[in-house]
Amino acid sequence: MAGSAPGGGRPLIITEDPLLLDDLLRLCAAAGAEPQVRYAVPEPGVAAEPGGAAGVVGEAVNAGWESAPLVLVGDDAARRVRGAPRRAGVFLVGRDLDDPHVWQRAVEIGAEEVLRLPDAESLLVDRIADVVEGAGRPALAVGVIGGSGGAGASTLACALAVRAARAGERTILIDGDPLGGGMDVLLGGESAEGLRWPDFAASRGRVGAGALEESLPELHDLRVLSWDRGDRVVVPPAAIRSVVAAARRRGGVVVVDLPRRVDEAVAEVLAQLDLVLMVVPGELRSVAAAGRVAAGVRMVARDVRVVVRGRCPGGLDPESVAGLLGAPLAGEVPVEVGLPGRVAEGEPPGTQGRGALARFCDGFWQRALGSAQGVPA
Repeated sequence: MAGSAPGGGRPLIITEDPLLLDDLLRLCAAAGAEPQVRYAVPEPGVAAEPGGAAGVVGEAVNAGWESAPLVLVGDDAARRVRGAPRRAGVFLVGRDLDDPHVWQRAVEIGAEEVLRLPDAESLLVDRIADVVEGAGRPALAVGVIGGSGGAGASTLACALAVRAARAGERTILIDGDPLGGGMDVLLGGESAEGLRWPDFAASRGRVGAGALEESLPELHDLRVLSWDRGDRVVVPPAAIRSVVAAARRRGGVVVVDLPRRVDEAVAEVLAQLDLVLMVVPGELRSVAAAGRVAAGVRMVARDVRVVVRGRCPGGLDPESVAGLLGAPLAGEVPVEVGLPGRVAEGEPPGTQGRGALARFCDGFWQRALGSAQGVPA
């Protein structure tokens, strides 16, 4: 476990209050962390020094004050660490909501924030879990949605995930469409061991990013969260929000295959995406259908772009399709001869490195991941 790492990888708790200590240990356990504990009670017969015990300050420093990624100081023990070196990641934790002097004590020890239990329990678990998981830059999260039926959105989502994984990115492919037949099937892994969406239906609060990744089937060097073959097609929106957030915290790339309807659960996913690619065939009827889909997606998504799939005889060119939809053009994916047959034989989309689909995906990731700001305009 990440929280079990020696030295600086473990949060530090300093308190004289056994009840507060029990609370903090419980919250650390919920976040998957094994803390260092400095239970700062004076030894019998030893009086505390006025204004704070220098000996306790020294012991706190020796116990990891400077090296711990996070320091939780009980409000009761604040006076005794006032002489410790200033550092980031110090939080003053207590239970008295009416103490008017708490902010003064927080300033004296250089605390970033005052956290009051039980109100701040969820926030504190998140802070501790960020430390345990080594939270850094979140994953680049890209959704793929069909502007019309049969547009090829699932094919593109699968290919994007395959190409990202082959480029060395940590990749999670999420099947957001319970009626789509299963992304694990498209990858040839419907019998692979691992959890599916119904297993997360009871999830509440924060889901561990590392635990999520390790629990999912691994296919073609990427992790896949798909639907099983059962009857359940609904997962509570709160559970979906927690799972997608955990996938993002792991870093790398997250690709989500989206259904064409925007309900409460889909809205939870859209709110966490950096970019949505709408796949639209280059003909007028498909563009008309895509306009209705785009209207729903734009109510939640920050950035929606058009991918034109193939050119129909006498159809619209990519620029015209994007113009009619009022969205930037992300590119064109020509129809790839022989792709349906290869998929039927168990070869996932995107594995043919010289194919049109793989070339589009490679170019997309080079632009997106090569931008210091994430997704380029």
